[in-house]
Amino acid sequence: MGLMEKIRENFPALGQKVYGKDLVYLDNAATSQKPKVVLDLLNEMYGGTNANVHRAMHKLSDDTTMLYEGARECVREFINAPGKECVIFTSGTTASINLVASSYCRKFLKEGDAVIVSGDSHHSNIVPWQLACEIAGAELKVIPVKDNGELDLDEYRNLLDSRVKIVAVEHISNVLGIINPVKEIIQQAHKLNIPVLVDGAQGIVHADVDVQEMDCDFYVFSGHKIYAATGTGILYGRRELLEAMPPYMGGGDMVDTVSFAKTTYAELPLKFEAGTPHFIGQATLKPALEFAKWLKEGEIGKAVKEEEEKIIEYMTNALAQIEGCTLYGTAENKIPLFSFNIEGCFPSDLAQLLDKMGVAVRTGFMCCEPLMTRFGVTSMVRASFLPYNTLQEAEYFIKCLNRAVNMLR
Repeated sequence: MGLMEKIRENFPALGQKVYGKDLVYLDNAATSQKPKVVLDLLNEMYGGTNANVHRAMHKLSDDTTMLYEGARECVREFINAPGKECVIFTSGTTASINLVASSYCRKFLKEGDAVIVSGDSHHSNIVPWQLACEIAGAELKVIPVKDNGELDLDEYRNLLDSRVKIVAVEHISNVLGIINPVKEIIQQAHKLNIPVLVDGAQGIVHADVDVQEMDCDFYVFSGHKIYAATGTGILYGRRELLEAMPPYMGGGDMVDTVSFAKTTYAELPLKFEAGTPHFIGQATLKPALEFAKWLKEGEIGKAVKEEEEKIIEYMTNALAQIEGCTLYGTAENKIPLFSFNIEGCFPSDLAQLLDKMGVAVRTGFMCCEPLMTRFGVTSMVRASFLPYNTLQEAEYFIKCLNRAVNMLR
């Protein structure tokens, strides 16, 4: 068995057929398929170790709490956070950004201030800041995107001033696949003591994330994009900022003492984890991140890297050979994610035809309507790859794409 086959055998979903064709799953930027170790833990906990965390004096609760908090420690290690108290469980990237936009801005944003976001942002890194700015009477500023997909850092420096209270940028664009120079962005902001939030929904999957080395103030990501259960997510925050921020939600488990006259709050991280958490889902972050780590190490890691490089080179060249094809995000620092349009073919039509051939891709705004407007389009086709995808799948995708194009023209 080859190394790529060894990886793929961990994912039962990849063995299914769609309309009688072997599934080629290329919608990984939306959500990843789940390995057996994650599925096994889900079954084990739902079928046995199922009890609320932190609250009871019985074995099931103790066992579940250990799994839940063990996942938190695994996350801390995976991103090299300085302490477990800096790792907050949420329902995903969107919830994490909303938490910061609400709580941080209630404390630090006032009328006349400004927030900077990157022009390649997902809606979840735009709308929460718009809401915060509307409440405070602040301004939302945007880092422009160049034609090749890179952020305009010269213009970014011009946007930075004493009015800016936070910068929120994508680590990797979910449309363009470009790895942004987040360290440089952070360094420039920190010269003016401005904190930076990094949206790591794609970055946690495709980059080596070290929040201390990066020196970010907040880093957010979703578990479901990196092999864990859906409805799981992480907010990493610098401890002093998290301590200064008011709670985002109130309820059980986030309190110290409660009376009708006054409530005091629990220490981090529970201060931001109100109510019964998705404890079974969050527990899967440990096997998921351990699996992601395995994919980067030794002979497996070498094989994954080589296959990824082949896929990027092949896809870039193959798309360039299709008449009327425009690829968005052409800068060199790119992950295996390809968004494009083909003249004379509606993206949704292409996706439907590809689906009948067993190929799953994404089309539409991809929750990035302002970026679509920047490039003068209303929709794109996106094919996104993970380590379980192969060069042979890329070749089959291009074969099917050419067939679909010929059918539509």
